[in-house]
Amino acid sequence: MIKLNIHEAKTHLSKYLDRLAKGEKILLCRRNVPIAEIRPLPPKTGAKRPIGLAKGLFEVPESFFEPLPEDLFDAFSGKQS
Repeated sequence: MIKLNIHEAKTHLSKYLDRLAKGEKILLCRRNVPIAEIRPLPPKTGAKRPIGLAKGLFEVPESFFEPLPEDLFDAFSGKQS
């Protein structure tokens, strides 16, 4: 893990971004006191999720399609009760 003060990170950001891309983590500090951790994002898989992935795992009850109670509908609409 790389430990950097804010000034160093701002001055050499592109160099550290290259190291992040290779999997390293950065501990960002203010006056040598850690304030944040910067981690690389996981790589994209590239595979699309198939349609119907959870088919058969649950059922939507008929009550789902019933109208909401008036007070709940008003809350979602932003009306005050």
